[in-house]
Amino acid sequence: MASAGLVVLSPLLVAVGAVVRSTSEGPALFTQPRVGYDGKVFRIIKFRTMYVDGDARLAAHIGNRELNHGRLLKMKSDPRVTPVGRVLRKYSLDEFPQMINVLTGSMSMVGPRPPLPNEASRYGTDLLRRLNVKPGLTGLWQVNGRSDLTWDEAVEFDLHYVDNWSLTLDAKIIWKTFRTIVRGEGAY
Repeated sequence: MASAGLVVLSPLLVAVGAVVRSTSEGPALFTQPRVGYDGKVFRIIKFRTMYVDGDARLAAHIGNRELNHGRLLKMKSDPRVTPVGRVLRKYSLDEFPQMINVLTGSMSMVGPRPPLPNEASRYGTDLLRRLNVKPGLTGLWQVNGRSDLTWDEAVEFDLHYVDNWSLTLDAKIIWKTFRTIVRGEGAY
């Protein structure tokens, strides 16, 4: 599925990369360490949606941030995100390069989102169950509210997926992902 997706979407991926490069300073792609299956760290690949000086922009704006229960920094008006990045995030276009992660075996098409190493290091026993399956490009919480969910709701969806995995569930999530992307709801 990832191979076919990369081939079919290659013109779009090239166009998105060119737009990212031409509208803000920095590379088109962004990589970041994430924790995957069995606690193994890998580098996730995404289109860059933030300014290269995003941390400085956040520091200047830090007094007005919206925290999702103190765990995930999700801001509707994040000063780090470029105008093109807002569109990419709304329609999940920034996520498409992760199909390369699927091809390399560090991710699956469906599964829990891979946490940052500093997030995973704070996991208790219950949350460590998220690492019992490969992380996914899409998942239950992405099709059930995305960034509008609280941390606890997102974790509940991920753990439900881990405990109830099936090919049928994966097929339902993939089907709902298309609807979620087209609607662009809950992403920022």
